[in-house]
Amino acid sequence: MRIGELAERAGTTTRTLRYYESRGLLTARRSGNGYRAYGEEDLRLVRQIRLLQDFGFELEDTRPFVECLQAGHPEGDACPASLEVYRRKLAELDAVLARLGEVREQVAGQLARAELAADSARTAPRCEWTAGQTDDEDDWEGR
Repeated sequence: MRIGELAERAGTTTRTLRYYESRGLLTARRSGNGYRAYGEEDLRLVRQIRLLQDFGFELEDTRPFVECLQAGHPEGDACPASLEVYRRKLAELDAVLARLGEVREQVAGQLARAELAADSARTAPRCEWTAGQTDDEDDWEGR
């Protein structure tokens, strides 16, 4: 298949495919007229790359998965290097989740304090002397 068909079937652009080529993740064969030619195995590679990027993996992190597929494995995560990338990504996600949990607790605490302060302000008794006055009447400096 040509680059346009590969892009369409993989749900990406020809520009992206050329970029993958420039990074060594995808290798095009050339037809007799010089056009790039790809096979079904290339479609699997591009789909693997796109899936991992959708999960938040950096492009370079996809390399072990691509190399695993290129080595003939039925799945890109069947190789030790791919498993190590998964482990590293899970550790990153765990750290992000832990930090989000901390932030959530801080925001919840701030909200609780703010709600308590707002409730106190609404129910606070006013002095009889100022109860009927407006803010303008509270200003005695000009008198």
